[in-house]
Amino acid sequence: MKTRLMMIASALLASLICLPASAQPAQGSGGMGGGMNGMGPGGGAGMMQGGGPRARAPRDCSQAPNPAACTAQREARTQAREACKNTAGPQRRQCMQEQRQNFDCTKAGNPQQCEARKMAYRECQGQTGPAFRQCMQQKMPPVDCSKAPNQARCEQHQKARAACQDKIGPEHKACLREQFGVK
Repeated sequence: MKTRLMMIASALLASLICLPASAQPAQGSGGMGGGMNGMGPGGGAGMMQGGGPRARAPRDCSQAPNPAACTAQREARTQAREACKNTAGPQRRQCMQEQRQNFDCTKAGNPQQCEARKMAYRECQGQTGPAFRQCMQQKMPPVDCSKAPNQARCEQHQKARAACQDKIGPEHKACLREQFGVK
């Protein structure tokens, strides 16, 4: 009886000791281990593609509603990244915004909206943060919902935009949630 109890206790103790080790991620699969592949801490699959930790797979432009516009936007994004590759932080953000202004609107899905966005950006260029976003929202002309694929949804967005245009930050988000009925 005593031997059986000792065997059960030792099996239970061994399983409790080994359980935390078996719950750890494998070496090189995004865990903290260095492993044989030379990855440091936090080097997961997203980091290996060169796009940073939030990198996504490129969109399949053949499935897009406007494949030519999708391809043009992808090329412009690639050119902007190449032009700004030696900058970091706020300088990189500024460089990317400037590069976006070089986009050829004739290739855009909605050329009129593209031109309006570029003009609004030029008018609001000296501002930053919430003031810039609010300026852009006020300077952008309303979207023509008659050309939208889902007119009811477009009109709902326009109504919410008009109702919340004078608010910024958390108040703006709360206003939008209220307009869309989100809790």
